[in-house]
Amino acid sequence: MYLAIKEIKHEKLRYGMIIAMIALISWLIFILTGLAQGLGNQNTAAIDSWNFKSIALNKDADVNLRQSLITSEQISALHLTKKETLLGQASVVAKHKKMKNTSANFIGLEKNGFIAKDIKDFPTKSGDVLLDDSFKRSGLKKGSKIKLNSEGKTFTVIGFVDDAKINISPVIYGTMSDWQSLRNVPENFKASAVASQKEDFKANNLSTYSKQKLIDNLPGYEAQNATFGLMIGFLLVISLIIMGVFQYIITIQKLTNFAVLRAQGIPSSFLVKNTISQAFLLGVIGLVLGTLLTFICSLAIPSSVPLKFEPLAMLLVGFLLLIASILGSLVPIRTILKVDPANAIGG
Repeated sequence: MYLAIKEIKHEKLRYGMIIAMIALISWLIFILTGLAQGLGNQNTAAIDSWNFKSIALNKDADVNLRQSLITSEQISALHLTKKETLLGQASVVAKHKKMKNTSANFIGLEKNGFIAKDIKDFPTKSGDVLLDDSFKRSGLKKGSKIKLNSEGKTFTVIGFVDDAKINISPVIYGTMSDWQSLRNVPENFKASAVASQKEDFKANNLSTYSKQKLIDNLPGYEAQNATFGLMIGFLLVISLIIMGVFQYIITIQKLTNFAVLRAQGIPSSFLVKNTISQAFLLGVIGLVLGTLLTFICSLAIPSSVPLKFEPLAMLLVGFLLLIASILGSLVPIRTILKVDPANAIGG
């Protein structure tokens, strides 16, 4: 490590460029990771907050809450307990003079159900709604009146919920009676689904799925995650290749120095360890700078951009980048081991 540090200090420009490259790559990967997590969170934030373990949908709904409808006869056959609750989902367009028309998910809940009890100030009467906090940026506040779809009925905003989104669309919470009206279904249809806190909840006349199964089948969710995963993976591979090329070029440039050290009795293993430790040091410095750039960038990016940085995920990405840097340093090892002091110095 001592020799590695001395080399970096002596060749500031050369190693500074490598550090800058690692910093920029890590910055890009960190931002992409934050975007992937932010978009993933906006797909599932509301569902994650509902504290259920399984959900029963209509058999023809194709694991899609929005497409599911359950009749009163199907519900009465389930013998529900306090660990189950009904919920309904409807696609709506929120309208107010202070904002442009906004597509949203209306979620109707039973006011005594376990999901509604976990939501502060959940509406107890028809016509009252809770909005995702993103509506605040449009100028809405408590007491604002909004319309949903083309109905003449006006809804009163009684509060806001932090980070309530499904499929990137904001959520509007209301009563089950309002859901029936907005969904425009006959009276015998009572809900979109039955959510349960039991993992082994069974519904013979319905299809039961786990919470994760419901999330995985959200439109575009898996494709989005796969896209970001491939982008991050390719960047890691690219960083590995770039580090290998840089390390090989630097090693070729230092062959005479290595030959002198070998002539002085320095073993090849020491030179190999020096190369690896140097790559580790460069990787750490580059990652620190990349993290700093990411932090500064996150302060400048508008709040409308869905960025979310999970510490464990960022640590994993940083660790993989560091591994890529170290693996890149292994490329020139064969060249180092084959250094012939007499030929290198003579050449």
